[in-house]
Amino acid sequence: MDITLSAERLEVMKHIGKDLDGLIGEYLKPIEENWQPSDFLPDATRENFLHEVKLLQESCRDLPYDYIAVLIGDTITEEALPTYESWLVDVIGINQVDEPESGWVKWVRAWTAEENRHGDLLNKYLYLSGRVNMRAMEVSTQYLIADGFDIGTDRDPYRNFIYTSFQELATNVSHRRTATLAKKFGNPHLSKICGVIASDEMRHAKAYKTFVTRILEVDPSELMLALEDMMRKKIVMPAHFMRETGVKMGETFSHFSDAAQRLGVYTTLDYIDILEDLLNEWNIGSVRDINEKAEKARDYLMALPARLRRIADRTRIPDLAYEFSWISR
Repeated sequence: MDITLSAERLEVMKHIGKDLDGLIGEYLKPIEENWQPSDFLPDATRENFLHEVKLLQESCRDLPYDYIAVLIGDTITEEALPTYESWLVDVIGINQVDEPESGWVKWVRAWTAEENRHGDLLNKYLYLSGRVNMRAMEVSTQYLIADGFDIGTDRDPYRNFIYTSFQELATNVSHRRTATLAKKFGNPHLSKICGVIASDEMRHAKAYKTFVTRILEVDPSELMLALEDMMRKKIVMPAHFMRETGVKMGETFSHFSDAAQRLGVYTTLDYIDILEDLLNEWNIGSVRDINEKAEKARDYLMALPARLRRIADRTRIPDLAYEFSWISR
């Protein structure tokens, strides 16, 4: 990103970050009032701990193969949180070295703290379930953090907030669907776990969508161009480099994605629905006072959902043919 554009982005970030404390209070919960992973897990200090673990394992015994695979993939995605935080603190306008108590830095730290509970809870639940080869899962998690990721945003806050708006909505859909399926498969406990995580993701999505709305108010042309760029490249999932031992980078993610599509947890149509929801949320079709280049970008964006639906109609989801190293039985 050139120096002039970076300076403009910094100016906008300072402007929309003036009342960030209010947004933190609106979209993130006080730590003492928040749920913690231990609230949903057997208590090892109690005499009935082993009995509760046995009941938990019985409730997981008949969960379908694809479902376990998706739950593990979701967990690995959540566990790679260090990568996401390190990416965000490098965004223009978020300066943890010179401004450690700025609104933006506090937002990233507080958001990370809430997100950190998700991987902790799912990891411990899967460990207790007896269905998972934990070492294989942990290897995949370490690979995902070590390999890093490239989500096509550079250090641009506009692209990053577009990405996080989309991604938080996608994770909400995924966790919400795993909650629904867990209930269908006779596991209300797991359903509740996935449900509370989904609820967090929706709150976070609302925050990032608000950041984009505020940028649109002061810099609509540049935001429009950033949105067009992100959608032309396509929004890649944060775990798109996911792999297992002996498997090429990204190959495992492809199989995980296939399992999610077969289950209906997260599909190509969900991707399109999220795009359409964001275009409506930000009222993209009605944005005015933009330059000619941005007008063309707006026209492209408004036509994109219908174009993607035509492509999706021709997409075939592969049948189950892959054995994940993560699943023990």
